[in-house]
Amino acid sequence: MHAGKRKDGKDLMIRLVRVRDPWGVAPPPACKSNDWAALATSEQDKERLRPTEQGEFWMCFEEFKKNFTKLEICNLTPDTLEDDQMLKWNVTIHEGRWVKGCSAGGCRNFPDTYWTNPQFRLVLPEADAKEKTCTVVVALMQKGRRKERSLGATLHNIGFAIYEVPKEMKGNQQQLPKDFFLYNASTARCKSYVNMREVTERFCLKPGEYVIIPSTFDPHKESEFLLRVFSESRSSSEVIDKEIEVEPVMDIKKKIKPFEEEETEEEKQFRAIFQQIAGDDMQINANELRTVLNRVIAKHKELKTEGFSLESCRSMIALMDTDGTGHLNLQEFKHLWNKIKKWKLVFTRYDTDKSSTISSFEMRNALTEAGFQLNNQLYDIICMRYANENMELDFDSYISCLVRLEGMFRAFRAFDRDGDGIIKLNVFEWLQLTMYA
Repeated sequence: MHAGKRKDGKDLMIRLVRVRDPWGVAPPPACKSNDWAALATSEQDKERLRPTEQGEFWMCFEEFKKNFTKLEICNLTPDTLEDDQMLKWNVTIHEGRWVKGCSAGGCRNFPDTYWTNPQFRLVLPEADAKEKTCTVVVALMQKGRRKERSLGATLHNIGFAIYEVPKEMKGNQQQLPKDFFLYNASTARCKSYVNMREVTERFCLKPGEYVIIPSTFDPHKESEFLLRVFSESRSSSEVIDKEIEVEPVMDIKKKIKPFEEEETEEEKQFRAIFQQIAGDDMQINANELRTVLNRVIAKHKELKTEGFSLESCRSMIALMDTDGTGHLNLQEFKHLWNKIKKWKLVFTRYDTDKSSTISSFEMRNALTEAGFQLNNQLYDIICMRYANENMELDFDSYISCLVRLEGMFRAFRAFDRDGDGIIKLNVFEWLQLTMYA
């Protein structure tokens, strides 16, 4: 409601409501009122009252009552409006993202992917004053969907669940694994998954450690989100993520040994193929490496693969080329093949349907088993870089990913001479490293 002065000097009372459509949609002409201009007694008033935001307008109060049947008041804290006593709430805020094929695992109806959703550790060390439990309010908001409405974006069905951390995992920065959700029920959860901008619930939990898992109802639904956790008593919450680590990378020059006099049948076949293709110098380039590998891979019928691409073989040369010649000798090739055999065993273990592909979700476990521990952001990047449109990786993409990872870890360690986990590169070193990898 706003008041002003009429031209005859008498007070002017006009009941108006300033409204903004968050979707930025212009109002129907019948709803829009220009009476606000009559309240402006100066240019300064006119600028103050003029609608400026997209979708913002003035409505007569009577028109407002005709068009709206429900009014919700946004409460900035979890305090109830009826309570005169102000409580001091602890709050933690986390920004996250659901990424298709990697961290958009859907709800618990999808056990193969649910465990890949972002996980947040909540620690409640003490109960509320004069209580045996802790009051917690969890609010999950999906971000940016309204801005992208013109591009066809709609609100996803979102929700969350809270799980108590088992004793053996308390105090560890470990994500709850896939098997955990097959045998353990949630301690608390939102009432339902709804296509609203924000879902909020209040809970009473006993002191302890918990994991909050926000998710969309269906897998592969991408969006950024905001997770807020309020508590009356002291608490802490943080995203569960791994430190980036890799098993010690072998020093190729030290570890490669010449073929023994008594070669295995496989080694004899390799030597014959290698000699046939390499010639007298016993060195092969990327094209020749592709020929050798694909001849051998073709004998592994269970892989159903078209073989390695030239780009993959170039990456393998970069990984194993210890003398900078752009070629591999027989010993370097043998070491490479031993790595491929090791990684192949991991691949076939996760290729449960024998389709010669693994899902981008299972790639996480495959990388861990192969010796690489990465954080959530890197898993997202790997999925976007190596997975196909069906969110799957074939054998060539899988090996290419592992070759690139091992090569980049080795290069980093070569530059990290003091072992502090930080390197400094000039532009030439950076380009030399990234262009050859």
